[in-house]
Amino acid sequence: MEKIALVTGSNRGIGFATVKELLKKNYKVILTSRKEEDGRKAIAKLQKYGEVFYHPLDVSNPQSVENIRTYVERTFGQLDILINNAGINYDTWQSASDADLTKVEETINTNLMGAWRMAKALFPLMKQQKYGRIVNVSSGAGSMHLMGGGTPAYSVSKAAMNALTIKLAADGQRYNILVNAVCPGWVRTDMGGMTATRSPQKGAETIIWAAEIEDRSLTGKFFRDKKEIAW
Repeated sequence: MEKIALVTGSNRGIGFATVKELLKKNYKVILTSRKEEDGRKAIAKLQKYGEVFYHPLDVSNPQSVENIRTYVERTFGQLDILINNAGINYDTWQSASDADLTKVEETINTNLMGAWRMAKALFPLMKQQKYGRIVNVSSGAGSMHLMGGGTPAYSVSKAAMNALTIKLAADGQRYNILVNAVCPGWVRTDMGGMTATRSPQKGAETIIWAAEIEDRSLTGKFFRDKKEIAW
């Protein structure tokens, strides 16, 4: 049976590279974006690599998440891989003591709650088939072990996403649903900037690896370069 993958925020950057590599591995992939025009342009570039489908998605909007859940269920009847890649606001201009809390709430609503909404919406399909892989695209900025000052909204949202990863992994174990977080490293994207040391393709490598893990003991963990790192 062909496997179905869904990648949030995948019209560019790491998400786009992830879709491309999954297509090369013969997955059917659902590409998503907030703006349909952006998604359609991305689809046009990727069709030569395999079966890619488009659906609009704003993970900060509960109705949008419900719409894509309905689409996945009715169109495919299954979902094997969910990659929560959508993320916003690497807020280098803020510090925790004087942060714009409206901006913090907006960041948490996308980076944490968006991933949570998607997992909650699609967990039932994975439970039904007793198989699933969820990859939460996190960051070293969200590591309690590595964290310093700066980027308060982004860092706190990713630290919370890491905690969510542990909780979802515990829920998924009995159903062969493995849930892990991945730090892709410093990648040349709109958020990472053009001076970053890694290409989007390199950033996608460990995400793809985590999406294909078969060892059921490797769940509820945080990886960079295919190696476990400290939370």
